[in-house]
Amino acid sequence: MKRLVPVLVSLCSALVAYSAQAADKPAAPAATPAVVDSVQMLERAVAKDSTKFDNLYRLGVMYLDRDRVAEAARVLTKASELRPKDVKTLVNLGAAMDAAGKPAAAQDYYVKALGLSPADSIAACRLASSYYAQGKYTDAMSQLRKLVKDHPQAYCAYFTLGVAFADAGLYRDAIRMWRKVVAIAPTSPEAVSANESIEVLEKFVEKK
Repeated sequence: MKRLVPVLVSLCSALVAYSAQAADKPAAPAATPAVVDSVQMLERAVAKDSTKFDNLYRLGVMYLDRDRVAEAARVLTKASELRPKDVKTLVNLGAAMDAAGKPAAAQDYYVKALGLSPADSIAACRLASSYYAQGKYTDAMSQLRKLVKDHPQAYCAYFTLGVAFADAGLYRDAIRMWRKVVAIAPTSPEAVSANESIEVLEKFVEKK
C-alpha cells in the first residue's frame, strides 16, 4: 500500500512557502492570481537594489512556489542576511533546502526559527515533515505529538500523522487524521490532498 496514496509524494505540503496564515488556523480562500510578469518585475527591482528585504523575501517565496529551488535559496539567503531573526525567511529557507535534498540544512533553519519563536506551529510542522521525509520517524512523531498538544488546530500536523499511519498500514487511523484536516481547514492545499487520499484509502479498506 505504501505510496498508493497520492499525497505521500509531497509530505504535508512541506515545500509550500510560509505565509501570514498560521498552520493552526483555517486557510483563507485563495487570493486573485498575481499578474503573469510579477516575478520578472521583482527580479528587476532586486537587480536594481538588492538591499530591500521585502522584495527579496517576496521574490524568494515566488521562486519556491514555482519550484525554482536554487534561485529561492539564493534570494532568501540574501534576505536572511538583512534580517537574520526573521522567522518566515528561516522557514522558507528550510523549505528550499528540503526541496534541494538537503534535509540537515533544512532542519537547522527550522530549529533556528523555533529558537526565535518557540510557538511557531508552521516551523514545528515543517520540522516534523522534514524528519519524516528523512526517515527520522521517532523524531518526527515526537515533534508531531508536541505540536498537536500545543496547537490542537494545527491541521498540517494531522496531515503528516495521516501520512505516517498510511505508511504503517493503519489506514482507518490515516483517514481519521485526514478528516481532521478537512474539518479544520477545508480550503487548504492539505485538505485537497487529504480528500483525495481519503477517497483512495476508503476504496482500499472496503475491499479488505
